[in-house]
Amino acid sequence: MNDETYRALETQLIQALNLALHIEETSYTHSFDIRCDETGFFFIPRLPASFVVDTKLYQQIYAIASALLYPTMTLLKQNGAYFVPNSGGSFSTQRALYYPWQPGVAERLEIDDIESFSQDQIGSTLPIMENFDLDISKITHIGIAGQSGSGKSTFLIYLLHLLKDKGNVTICDPKLDTPSRFARQYNLRLIAPVEVVNKNDFVSSVNAELSSAVDLIHTRQRELFENPEITFTPEFLVIDELLALTENVSKSVSEAFQGLLSTIALLGRATGVHLILLSQRFDARALSTSTRDQLNMVVQLGAIDTRTTNFLLPDLDVKDIVVPQGIGAGLIQVIDGVHPSQPMPLLTPSFKVRGGEQ
Repeated sequence: MNDETYRALETQLIQALNLALHIEETSYTHSFDIRCDETGFFFIPRLPASFVVDTKLYQQIYAIASALLYPTMTLLKQNGAYFVPNSGGSFSTQRALYYPWQPGVAERLEIDDIESFSQDQIGSTLPIMENFDLDISKITHIGIAGQSGSGKSTFLIYLLHLLKDKGNVTICDPKLDTPSRFARQYNLRLIAPVEVVNKNDFVSSVNAELSSAVDLIHTRQRELFENPEITFTPEFLVIDELLALTENVSKSVSEAFQGLLSTIALLGRATGVHLILLSQRFDARALSTSTRDQLNMVVQLGAIDTRTTNFLLPDLDVKDIVVPQGIGAGLIQVIDGVHPSQPMPLLTPSFKVRGGEQ
């Protein structure tokens, strides 16, 4: 976008805020101004003023601007007032409320042939949406939540198509469902209740796999100590339906499972061991807080409200966020030092495989 476009957005924002903000002072009395650039827009109040510059005002402006800017820009929601210094002004205008944005809106990635597409992805690139790619080497652990029918299993299969050529994949599937069939088709390591009937025995077999991953982490740590420049083949541990996995198992088996997950979550980053966890929700029964805090890519699909986002995005006020609709729609948050750390609207890729469409 050019400067002319930003000036036009400034004019639109000023007009909208003058009409809808419901404060005694307006831009006509020079009580505030708006400035836009490629990163976002700035609400610059002239203080002292008759209105309070606080989180309530910040969220009021967000609600007005979010709808106004759609679909030209997508505002990124903040948990509270985001203050930044406004250099070059007088004392009365030395601070601003900042509203980061992204150009356009979420656009679904449409893939005609997932096999060819995955082979074309070189290095650690992981496309998520149109104009939104991730570097898998910067993603430590992934959490994907959503009720049945929200599209989380399809999104997992998409990720597996790309990750199977980037490292070693192990899939734990307590429901013997789509991930199991994918593992069999591509000859991936699978932990599933094919013959095991007892729930404790099955979770114990999962614990054995996690214990092997912990041993690998310790081995790689020693190798890193000897040679800090060494690189490792990524290991992806996929666990589907955490709630289904941990229900109705003995306390000792469940505690061992959570302890092993926590160890991998804390130590896996430097050694290239990654967790990909799926669950309808990530409450304390499904995952411990310490493990959940280590997820640096979280996806919430399906209904977006305070009830569904309470675990993966606990501090997020979802009010006024323009969220896409449909299967595979929701929010994504990536904390990788490259992308904005705020939750963003998400449309997961749709793709075709030989014999049909996912």
